[in-house]
Amino acid sequence: MAFYYVEPEVAGGLGKDTVLDPDVHPPTVIKLHYRIINWLGDALLESFPALIITREAANALNEAGASGFECREVEITVSDSFKEIYPERILPEFLWLCVTGTAGRSDLGIADDWRLVVSDRALKILKTFGLDNALVEDY
Repeated sequence: MAFYYVEPEVAGGLGKDTVLDPDVHPPTVIKLHYRIINWLGDALLESFPALIITREAANALNEAGASGFECREVEITVSDSFKEIYPERILPEFLWLCVTGTAGRSDLGIADDWRLVVSDRALKILKTFGLDNALVEDY
């Protein structure tokens, strides 16, 4: 099976309510607050060291039996500039994507350089929900 590095769209950053354990590298996220500044529409987003995914895309990965991840609740807020630029835009429901798998073996894993690695089948699923702004290259 083929595997790919995926560097997702960065639509914002860690919000003020994020709780990190800074004693390890990368810091362990204990509670995630993602603040969206400019979302281009992808189903998978990041702000190192955290990833978020739309519930719809996460459900599709689960239904396909994809391995190497679990989803948790995330607090999502948007910036004032986002509200001004997109006053009518409704965001999908996002979940915190916690990658637990092994890169190159599980459908989702984290490489030694901290980049996301996904299997060909997981990539196909993610692309159906929007991955146009991510950098994808061979693992």
